[in-house]
Amino acid sequence: MKKIKKILKWLIIILLILGVFMFLNNTSLLTKERNAKPLLLAHRGMAQTFHMEGITGETCTAERIYEPEHSFLENTIPSMEAAFEAGADTVELDIQLTKDGQFAVFHDWTLECRTNAKGNTRDYTMKELKKLDIGYGYTADNGKTYPFRGKGIGMMPSLDEVMNQFPQGDFLIHIKSNDPEEGEKLAEYLSMFSEDRLEKVSVYGGDEPIAALMEEMPAMRVMSKATLKECLLPYLGTGWTGYVPNSCHNTQLHIPESYTKLLWGWPNKFLNRMDDAGTRVIVVAGDGSWSEGFDRPEDLERLPDDYSGGIWTNRIDLIAPIYKNE
Repeated sequence: MKKIKKILKWLIIILLILGVFMFLNNTSLLTKERNAKPLLLAHRGMAQTFHMEGITGETCTAERIYEPEHSFLENTIPSMEAAFEAGADTVELDIQLTKDGQFAVFHDWTLECRTNAKGNTRDYTMKELKKLDIGYGYTADNGKTYPFRGKGIGMMPSLDEVMNQFPQGDFLIHIKSNDPEEGEKLAEYLSMFSEDRLEKVSVYGGDEPIAALMEEMPAMRVMSKATLKECLLPYLGTGWTGYVPNSCHNTQLHIPESYTKLLWGWPNKFLNRMDDAGTRVIVVAGDGSWSEGFDRPEDLERLPDDYSGGIWTNRIDLIAPIYKNE
């Protein structure tokens, strides 16, 4: 009996020591202060926003926009210029492969929702896509009026135009398909740029195209569901020790805010560890299902005090001034 008590006593002591170690090794209270301001990511540049109720993968979001508060259309050069001017550190954009092997900067697989054309985006050449009105389908009153109809003709840019227009711009490129060929073609395109230029480019998308891109460009900062799991699942198991798995190095993490508290060392200790690993951390609002962002000043109240990681927003015009004026 005495032996059992002695074993239990030592077990309790060990658990207490382990608990103290885990706390001290992961609390942000004892972490060096992070003085940097958050990195602000403008989703699709300066874009029209829409209500999320009942949204599915088949929803035409152009048909449910809020009453417009600005004149910009997503994924256009003017919208990117406005986003950078407003204070965006990086701009997210979507790409679709065209019939003639170029990359169109456009969100949808099909054209019916936003434009005056029908069919798949990839069945058109870039020249043909340039003739479309990408503002055609937007409405805030169930089709009574179309405030951007006729104003989006010729405004769908190619990825090449974007890169030429913003030679120093920081971009997050979204491959919208799960086609490995698109990853290969994007790698072929990006390989033409210098290492310095590619330091300001990240790519995310389906598992297969991202894997294909990584095969060709292993130094590229990328993210997919697979790479996210490969990093975070091991980290959840070992992060309490301070160990950062190799799969968390030189990558990109888009973390839904509802999951952040599960991360060892959140926020500052975790962010410091990822900084040291060369990894960029972006927090997405909600559970991450539909690219929800921190779009109103009150949304920022859900973030930790003095948070200095990345913030995903659909309203850079409302969020950036808060940090500019601090």
